[in-house]
Amino acid sequence: MKTVENPIVSDALQRLVTRLENDSTLLDPHHLRRRLEALDQLEAHVTFASPALSTDLIDPHLHRRATAICAKLEAANDERYAAIRAEIRRGHGLGALLHWAQSLTETSPLESQVDRTPPNGLAYDYLDDLLSGVLQLEEPAASTATPDQEMVFYQPTPARHIFHLLRLTELTDDDVLIDLGSGVGHVALLIAMCTQARCIGIDMEPAYIECARRCADHLNLANVTFLQQDVREADLSAGSVFYLYTPFRGTILATVLDRLRREATFHPIRICSYGPITPVIAQEPWLQAASTPQTDRVVLFRSRD
Repeated sequence: MKTVENPIVSDALQRLVTRLENDSTLLDPHHLRRRLEALDQLEAHVTFASPALSTDLIDPHLHRRATAICAKLEAANDERYAAIRAEIRRGHGLGALLHWAQSLTETSPLESQVDRTPPNGLAYDYLDDLLSGVLQLEEPAASTATPDQEMVFYQPTPARHIFHLLRLTELTDDDVLIDLGSGVGHVALLIAMCTQARCIGIDMEPAYIECARRCADHLNLANVTFLQQDVREADLSAGSVFYLYTPFRGTILATVLDRLRREATFHPIRICSYGPITPVIAQEPWLQAASTPQTDRVVLFRSRD
């Protein structure tokens, strides 16, 4: 038995669909944020992933109109993402990404004031839509690595925190950033696109590494490498900056921090952390935090002389 149409849902969607259909400026290539906002509004009214459920609540014809608008907006975004990828392949990733990232935020994500920090927490925003659209990371193959119980389930770092990391570190051509527990490579890839620093992502999961490598090759990024290794055994000697988004805890973390401490006896290093790992790193006497350590934003630590 079919559910009776919900007039409240239909009326609100009718007004939204009519407004979007009559707004020819939405398809302007420069209006990426407006399209993303419109897609959010549409998805708040109807679940496009489940048309059978949606058409129980709204008129089928209205649902088709809404779906058609969604398809047009996504196609326009795909064209914009493809143009950005072309700029990245030509070596103009910094300018291309920052231009569009700035259009999605109130201020430039790399403005000079280092004390300006992004909203706290894990929530994702339009910068993540931009990064996802540009990277077009393929779905990783089935996991084959056997994770240690002290390893933490992988989640990508929100893009706004990666931009904040760039502001904090001010990476130069001489820097080597190593992402310990890099997953499918969001951090290393974005930094490689925006800087001339050498980037290395290390992860135990072969499927993640292969996914990241394909993306780097597709974007013609020569300054990023992904290694399928256990961070407890990997060569960390080249690193000047290390990033950890709580990839592990317990004895694994203690082992890695001890290895980093030994590296710091040969040359100064910086560590950027995000998540529950930060208070643990803050207790290391050989490190000094650049700001009050917090778990819900990236914190920079410097090795002491």
